[in-house]
Amino acid sequence: MGDQAHRQVISTSDAPAAIGPYSQAIKTGNLLFTAGQIPLDPATMKLVDGDVTVQAEQVMKNLEAVLTAAGSGFAHVVKTTCFLADLNDFPAFNAVYGQYFGEDAPARSTVQVAKLPVGSLVEVECVALIP
Repeated sequence: MGDQAHRQVISTSDAPAAIGPYSQAIKTGNLLFTAGQIPLDPATMKLVDGDVTVQAEQVMKNLEAVLTAAGSGFAHVVKTTCFLADLNDFPAFNAVYGQYFGEDAPARSTVQVAKLPVGSLVEVECVALIP
């Protein structure tokens, strides 16, 4: 299988530690696959207090930390999947999300889910290129 099967675990203390049997991200070739990031403060591992705007900010900071640890960044994200506990929060979430991606935003799916870990309101995962 050679190089094509090589996978590297990405881990950073600047994002919340995994709260289960998963990695923050996996790098294979020039692709990065992140785990879903929820609004945990990486220092305390507690859910940040606040509405979906506050929580989305923390999620994006956590995602940025994982991307940075892998040598990537928001400019290299090709696909995101966004999970909201309430789709009525979509406009507020979108306002935060848009600040990180701007005009050349990646492909995206956004869905409402019945429940997210630790009672969070939002979770985001992505696939990115590693330049």
